Amino acid sequence: MNILVCISNVPDTTTRIKYTTDQKEVDYSGVQWIINPWDELALTRAIELKEANPALIQKITAITVGKADAEPTLRKALACGADDAIRVDASGVDSFYTASQLTNAIKDESFDLILCGIESSDFNGAAVGGMLAELLDWPSVSAVSSVNIENESVKVTREIDGGKQLMETGTPSVLIVQKGIALNPRIPSMRGIMTARTKQLKVVPAVEAAAQSHILTFAAPPQKSACKIIDAENLDELARLLHTEARVI
Repeated sequence: MNILVCISNVPDTTTRIKYTTDQKEVDYSGVQWIINPWDELALTRAIELKEANPALIQKITAITVGKADAEPTLRKALACGADDAIRVDASGVDSFYTASQLTNAIKDESFDLILCGIESSDFNGAAVGGMLAELLDWPSVSAVSSVNIENESVKVTREIDGGKQLMETGTPSVLIVQKGIALNPRIPSMRGIMTARTKQLKVVPAVEAAAQSHILTFAAPPQKSACKIIDAENLDELARLLHTEARVI
């Protein structure tokens, strides 16, 4: 069995986002890039599955859609435990465009299971995984919080309103995973980091694909007002502010 993990190259979650003067693009100058947190947990779970089933799972591949500046993120995935990596040489325009590039890059590969994080932490589209499954014509399971492999059968737990749902699926299939899929992201070892530096990345050229959406403008959220400190004995003033300003009572 071969597992593919889709990885997004996203700004560090502590990054202060800035926009260009016309508010039509994000200003990425000075940004530190990381593996999308949901994808990092998906990769961790894939590695755990391989460690638990060494005779069944032969290879874990990480893939991303991005230009050359995304390669350090792929090399971190290799350092964590991925066996090889693919970079589609394109900038993700929208979810459909990204899913189309992924589909083209892997259509001739032999993957049995694809893990995708539920969304990326930059645009939060939560659409690539489902679109990828449709374009490949593979079954998919969303909101997956647990996955195990038993006798080549894939058993998953997914979150639903009011509880959990236990499901079983075969291969090939796409699993769209969320929080809970792994407890903590895998930390690269020094040996893994050194090995990842020399591993060859497979670079796939982009194909023509029409984006289905485009961004008109960006707008930063309004700044929060200054914090007001109310004397602990002045409950009337606290109640008034909660009613007239916070509007919570």
